[in-house]
Amino acid sequence: MTDATRELRGRFTHVTGREPDGVWSAPGRVNLIGEHTDYNQGFVLPFAIDRRTTVAAGLRTDGVIRVASTFDDTPAEWRLTEIDAARIDGQLTGWSAYPLGVAWALGRNGAELASVPGVDLVIDSTVPVGAGLSSSAAIESAVAVALNELWGLNLPRPTLAQVGQLAENDVVGAPTGIMDQSASLLGEADSAVFLDCRSLETAVVPLGLAGAGLSILVIDARVSHSHATGGYADRRASCEAGAVAMGVTSLRDLDVTDLDRAHDMLDDVTFRRVRHVITENQRVLDTVRVLRKDGPTAIGPLLDASHRSMRDDFEISTPELDLAVDTARAHGAIGARMTGGGFGGAAIALIPNALLLEVELAVQDAFAKRRFSGPMAFTVTPSRAATRDDIDPIEHAAATA
Repeated sequence: MTDATRELRGRFTHVTGREPDGVWSAPGRVNLIGEHTDYNQGFVLPFAIDRRTTVAAGLRTDGVIRVASTFDDTPAEWRLTEIDAARIDGQLTGWSAYPLGVAWALGRNGAELASVPGVDLVIDSTVPVGAGLSSSAAIESAVAVALNELWGLNLPRPTLAQVGQLAENDVVGAPTGIMDQSASLLGEADSAVFLDCRSLETAVVPLGLAGAGLSILVIDARVSHSHATGGYADRRASCEAGAVAMGVTSLRDLDVTDLDRAHDMLDDVTFRRVRHVITENQRVLDTVRVLRKDGPTAIGPLLDASHRSMRDDFEISTPELDLAVDTARAHGAIGARMTGGGFGGAAIALIPNALLLEVELAVQDAFAKRRFSGPMAFTVTPSRAATRDDIDPIEHAAATA
């Protein structure tokens, strides 16, 4: 048990007056490539990172769910049977909508909320908020695995990913796809998760970063964003309109051979949105192929092309993100791109270890010269998925088999 796990157990005891029944955690994610393809039933290639959200949980006998956190002094409390009405009335707001939404979504996937025990949740997180690293999915996934075990639901990980997506779509109000939750729940060390967002089939793709002497640097541009605001929804609506105009159920049904026809049929803005999704799907497939054949040192041009497409066709980058990408490439990055939903957040750069400090300093200097707020840069390591933290993993696997 780590010091952080012990500290959160102590926090739970301070808040509730008793010991928790367990501590679970789930990682944020970086999307290596495949942006805005998930809700178009396309392909994505994210990986879980070594920044995690942790939840200490303990059962109650009164049918109440109470959520507290280390980043908000005010707990939220509802009867489990009243969450749906609160959702309909728009009363579930702020950060607590994520864990409460998971409880509600589990009720749509086999949990009888009128009969399962109540629960206290105390949450802590090291996943930066607003940086495009999916702090939201980390909360959802940590709570999902905790409640799945405490309530004895035995739902498989892909179903828990759907639970997290349902919570974010229908409770939080963010029209996101299933990529983030899948990465948080299915990731493995030094690997990415190749996800077909139509079939929901997944494959673990080794990245081999350590062996190649490479690191992934996240450059948080310190420009806040929210998926629940209009820009993300507008892009999704454009994709849906493009699919209808092209006579398909989803942009997944199109490929690069359809671009000429799309150009003739669609207005300029819709065409560029559609072109991004079609070409990004192909870039994901190409990245998986290149990783398996040639390793991570060969994927740089695909990362660069992805950023240009998001900047020019999907128009979701920002001057800060463009500067971070351009500066990293100019100082030795193999490839770089913005990551996440856009309109802020972070960029990622694939960098030889020997050049990490040079790139970080160059980005800081470039931001200062443009009088942008100072970026926050840190490396991330592809890491394990959501898990229980307070018992030995071998013992836990045997106990839950």
